[in-house]
Amino acid sequence: MKFAGIIAEYDPFHNGHAWQLAQAKLLGAEHIAVAMSCSLVQRGALPLLPEAVRTRAALTCGADLVFALPAPCACAGAEAFARAGVALLSAAGCDGLVFGAETPDAALLMEAAALLDSDAYRAALKAQLSGGAKSFAAARQAAAAQLAPDGRVAALLDKPNNNLAVEYCRAIRCLAPQMEAHPLPRQGADHGEALHAAHGSFASASALRRLWAEGGAEAIAPYVPEAVFPLYREAHAAGQYTDFSAAGRCELALLRSACRGETPFGQVRGISEGLEYRLEAAVRASTTYDGLLNALTTVRYPRARMRRLAMDAALGYAADSFPSLPPYLHLLGGRKDALPFLKGCSLPASHSLARLRESGEACARMAEAQLAAADFGALCRVSPEAMGSLLRQKNIFLT
Repeated sequence: MKFAGIIAEYDPFHNGHAWQLAQAKLLGAEHIAVAMSCSLVQRGALPLLPEAVRTRAALTCGADLVFALPAPCACAGAEAFARAGVALLSAAGCDGLVFGAETPDAALLMEAAALLDSDAYRAALKAQLSGGAKSFAAARQAAAAQLAPDGRVAALLDKPNNNLAVEYCRAIRCLAPQMEAHPLPRQGADHGEALHAAHGSFASASALRRLWAEGGAEAIAPYVPEAVFPLYREAHAAGQYTDFSAAGRCELALLRSACRGETPFGQVRGISEGLEYRLEAAVRASTTYDGLLNALTTVRYPRARMRRLAMDAALGYAADSFPSLPPYLHLLGGRKDALPFLKGCSLPASHSLARLRESGEACARMAEAQLAAADFGALCRVSPEAMGSLLRQKNIFLT
């Protein structure tokens, strides 16, 4: 592996992310490209910090190129998220994908990916879901256990990072067979786990977001690289971070304004099984964002999926309004010695989203969807920004 790819959110960038970049270099990578969630993240929310801060943090700690994973691709289920990230990095020329997993066994992850791609698995999953009593995650494990009785694949799918790792491997098999999979053991806290002294200077991103909410940038200082912390202190002082309370109310306002006519959410991406009626009823009855999610969430419809559905509905993301895979490479920042890689990209590549928007119909539709999310996020910061900030954003070049 000479040119490594990493799919990330950096929400926020922390010591575990810096460790991953360093490990990629130890694995032989001469350069590293990152596909970073832009304007939205996979849990169906705004990121804590804007792209410029997260990009500079990554470049400061070893990344060479940072590309935007467009908001519609970033705010998606694990399968779509992984496919978009792998497709983007493959187009950039990466020959390896480095990612975290609770079980960093590349052969086993690929075995699980092959199983999940089989017709037998699809039939078994459909049977497991048919009763309606199981969540998708539980049905998935049961179907895997049925087809691989030794239990190794089913046990693998019991962990969040393993699940995403398997989706990365599925995407590699389908979209980028030239890529090598390089799983790394997750350091310190598990996904979503609270802070614990045993984890030392490693903490999950969700724990750091909670710390920031309680004590601002200073509260997360022990868990982020020393070279990055001044970026966070500056962003906090300038109010360049998301006010999640305001974001929830703004999202609910957008959803309320969409409640016009019959089945207003019938064309929203991810709608099935009558969810459009459930969503409309929840929007009409809810007075808070948390209340909306409580009304939508069930065993069959987990909270993360409902957050993504609500965000898609708020931003008007219809099922066929943009391509499923990134049609361009939007460069957020890079090191100058890595910029020659852009000449070999198999998709239109530029630091200018305005220029990319003119590169064809698919590019225009994706760029418009990206701008909708960026403008929503800019309004929901502690110090709100005007519309079009992503079009005016200067690229970040480090020497």
